[in-house]
Amino acid sequence: MEEELNYVTVTFKTKGNSAHEKSYDMEAIYDEVKTLEKNVLHADPATPEKEKKAQRYTPLHLVAAALGILCFILVSAFITVRIHFNTVMSEQHREGNNLMAENLQLRTEMTDLKRQREKLTRERDQLNWTLGVIMEYQDLPVKTLCPQKVCKPCLDGWVPFQSNCYLFKANKYFYDWKTWQDSRSDCQLMRADLVVIESLEEQEFINNHTVDYHKDDNHGYWIGLRKTGMWTWDWVDGRNLTVMFWKPQDGCRGNCVLSQQRADPLANWCGKSCSMKNRWICETRALIKQD
Repeated sequence: MEEELNYVTVTFKTKGNSAHEKSYDMEAIYDEVKTLEKNVLHADPATPEKEKKAQRYTPLHLVAAALGILCFILVSAFITVRIHFNTVMSEQHREGNNLMAENLQLRTEMTDLKRQREKLTRERDQLNWTLGVIMEYQDLPVKTLCPQKVCKPCLDGWVPFQSNCYLFKANKYFYDWKTWQDSRSDCQLMRADLVVIESLEEQEFINNHTVDYHKDDNHGYWIGLRKTGMWTWDWVDGRNLTVMFWKPQDGCRGNCVLSQQRADPLANWCGKSCSMKNRWICETRALIKQD
């Protein structure tokens, strides 16, 4: 609300003043009053209210400024912590990847070492095997077994299978066939013996390398199995009978065993008279053991 300003000008009258001076004084007073009124009219009537408002909001501004600074500090701290956290996480992730790569490398190296160890173990066993075979010879046929300084597992004419060599005596004429005992003696002259069949795989191998060579079904190939008791069958190396491939037929009543090719490959053992003449199969240990 605007207030009226009253200005009073006091003029002391002096005796003897002329009418011209009075007129000049009146004009000066009027101009002064007019100037004052103009200044009053142009003065900002809201200045006291602004001062009150400034005084009233100054603490709030300070609080707001303080809160703003605090928020800025908190945001800056959060960003700094976040950057540090991301850096640490990235470093840990990188270290984790490096550890995984190192672990994979170690596993690969361990696998390679295991493979090399197994290879060396096989080579050692093969060398020990070969040494044992050599020690069995009184006169090792080096030129025959190792032509050009490279050793073969078996002599010429023998068929290797696993760790043994097999000779299938396929004499064509009857007068070249032999009894069970003569067949064994022939094998022993070659540092071998009649074959001992120890597994299904060996039985199948023998059947794959023999043929039906006679008109009747009585002949076959002598193997190293014979009857040593009423119900006892033993191999020539003294081992007991563990796998059996007997032929289900009444005609097999002898004490020495033939492998006959006309029968079922998995049921072709037949006991015949030991004096009967047949072909035969020799077996000996290979010079080099097969894997």
